[in-house]
Amino acid sequence: MTDQAVDSGGRADASRGQFCGRQRELASLRADIQRAGLDTIAGRGAPRARVLLIAGRPGSGRTALAERLIATVAADYPDGVLRARLTEPGGRRVPTEETARELLDALGVQGPPGADGDELSHLFRQEAAGRRGVILLDDAADAEQVDPLLPDVSACLVVAVSDGPLTGIPGVRPCTVGGLDPKAAIELLTGYAGSVRVTVDPQAAESVAEECGGQPAALVLVGGWLAARPSLSVADATRQLRALPDEGEGPPGVARPLVRAFRLAYASLPRPTARMLRLLHLAPAGLADAHTASSLGGCSLTQAQEALDGLTALGLLHRAGERYRVPGALAPLLIALTGSTDKPEEVHLARARMLERTVRQLHACRAVTEPEDAAAREAVARMPAGLRFPHPAAAAEWLRLRQGALLAAARVAVADGELDTLARRLVSALVRALAAHRGTEAAAPELYALHRLVLSVAERRGLHRERAAALLNLADLDAATGRTEEALARYRAALDAGRAARDPYAIGRAMESVGGAHQELGDWNRAADWYGRALVERQSRGERADEARLYGRLATVHTYAGRYGEALRHWRASVAGYRRVGDLPSQARALSEVARVQEYAGRPQESLRTCQEAVEWARQAGDLRLQAALQLRLADTREHLGDPAGARLHRGAAERLLERLDGPGGAEAEPDGARTRDKGATRGGPGPAPPRDRPPGGHRAPPGTRRPGVTVDRGTCRH
Repeated sequence: MTDQAVDSGGRADASRGQFCGRQRELASLRADIQRAGLDTIAGRGAPRARVLLIAGRPGSGRTALAERLIATVAADYPDGVLRARLTEPGGRRVPTEETARELLDALGVQGPPGADGDELSHLFRQEAAGRRGVILLDDAADAEQVDPLLPDVSACLVVAVSDGPLTGIPGVRPCTVGGLDPKAAIELLTGYAGSVRVTVDPQAAESVAEECGGQPAALVLVGGWLAARPSLSVADATRQLRALPDEGEGPPGVARPLVRAFRLAYASLPRPTARMLRLLHLAPAGLADAHTASSLGGCSLTQAQEALDGLTALGLLHRAGERYRVPGALAPLLIALTGSTDKPEEVHLARARMLERTVRQLHACRAVTEPEDAAAREAVARMPAGLRFPHPAAAAEWLRLRQGALLAAARVAVADGELDTLARRLVSALVRALAAHRGTEAAAPELYALHRLVLSVAERRGLHRERAAALLNLADLDAATGRTEEALARYRAALDAGRAARDPYAIGRAMESVGGAHQELGDWNRAADWYGRALVERQSRGERADEARLYGRLATVHTYAGRYGEALRHWRASVAGYRRVGDLPSQARALSEVARVQEYAGRPQESLRTCQEAVEWARQAGDLRLQAALQLRLADTREHLGDPAGARLHRGAAERLLERLDGPGGAEAEPDGARTRDKGATRGGPGPAPPRDRPPGGHRAPPGTRRPGVTVDRGTCRH
């Protein structure tokens, strides 16, 4: 945007963080921190954090005042500042769940996936209770957004920014922010237009300040307009403002001076740049980079970057690290302009281009983690250079910085309702990228939100297979966080969806998971019933390995229930099944479980013989850890039979195996053999079956199925 270059000695950029005036407001706010609250006056200790409210219309400089206040008191709050925006630029109220999770992430605490707003806000208050810090809650719509986030300690300071009073929060006196006084307004204008033009015509500067109503956002726009035109005087800006046609009031909540200043700045833009600016309100979370601007504006990356820098110099955008933010005060104006200027199909196409580019970036972000995958390398090589990442660390950092905006993009795509195919591709790509860089466990909260988005699209479009996949993923995450009842309900719903889609994978997977949920709840009969149904399903399709595994799961619940005869019968069927498919490690583990059940049943001699046979199969399979676990079990059995010498031999053999596996000290790391024994036994089956008086282990998705966070790809990619 060369015709809008700023020629003011860099003053426009230097003044970006300029703060003028507001000394009275700052003094009042600092005094309010020390003011005795209602609880103190009543003789009670302050149960909650002190809340300061800065109220003013968008564009009044209310957030800048909050930031300046925080900077002046930062030394009194050594644990730092947490920031959250409670209203998005498009006007969407951010749910408490999202805000609390964002604040927890800033503290390095992961909230449970699927937790609601009450649970997450309670967890945040607990984490904040031991800290002395400041929490900035910007653009709050009402007290309902702020109240759940107030720490229950007086050591924290909460600074809230809102349009008006937050009724419902006791003891809060708003500091109302209006226009700047004339001196401060002229000082702000000088920072952009330069001191010479203001000094030679101070009366014109006062007129500009008056036309702008002292509103900082309006003064910045006029100052940026003057900075881009060094040959014009301040009086020219006054004449231009007064010559603007009176087109009535702007969008609700936007002051008239800001509307007029925006029209002045906007009218000076070249048509392509003006169109790009209008469409930037579509950027997820109000944040854009050159890629976003390029796809929205339909131009090259170089042109987009030049336009972004030019708009920033004019005060129409704010720099946010490597990205650009649409000022919250200008977002309603841009939305109104888009509605009156651009055709709906053009806006729809621009959003689709932006999301399509995001999908491609996510593919590149994931593919860089798979250097051995020839197909992935070829796909990345075909992408433009601007979309590629030089190494996995760069891709991981890109994903970390843009995670919030990417999740917002997924929400926008799903909410659009007309981009469902693209939305499913975007969610699938984001799921894969998060799993590749962070792992499914670390990214579980984000994956949970994405699976819910997939579920909403599947239900809206009647896509039964995708619905089943999303429900299975959500249920797995529920089960992993102890919400077994919720998981059971979702597994049953997934079974219905799988039957509607005639998807044998989803049907079998859901049946087995229903059984696992009943097992977790201690309902052995229902667990056995559902495992039996899943077994019949696998047998009907000739899936021998899964059949053998399900025999093991049936045996497990029979062991829990104390039905050792049934447990032995099913474990032997599992051994036979693994033998038929040639899976030696799983055969050895199943035999080890036979020995375990025989021991529980009071048949130590049979357990000893079976365990020795299992050791031989484990040796043939080359599974040293399982051999060590079985040698320790043999040692325990020898001790029960009154053979301490034999027990010492087996224990010594186990220690030697562990030293080979883990190096020196491996035996000491697991002195009682319990962890080794369980670890070896769980790899090929449902896990060790403890005696009845032991609590059951956690339910896991059946081995061989997709892990939580990945199943959705199967659904979204097939349609």
